[in-house]
Amino acid sequence: MEPTVEQLKAFYNLCVRASNLLQTIELTRYDTRSQRIVILIGQTIQAEILSNGETIIQ
Repeated sequence: MEPTVEQLKAFYNLCVRASNLLQTIELTRYDTRSQRIVILIGQTIQAEILSNGETIIQ
């Protein structure tokens, strides 16, 4: 399975926003089971991008 176009756009925007805040992107992973992109920003921020492009930041 491949990420959707909406997921890729959201991923790009999130990476740009994180880099503008001088945060490092420690880990990215595409989970094929849930079809989500998971991102670890810095050491404390976790984000998930759903298949419709919606971003959940925890």
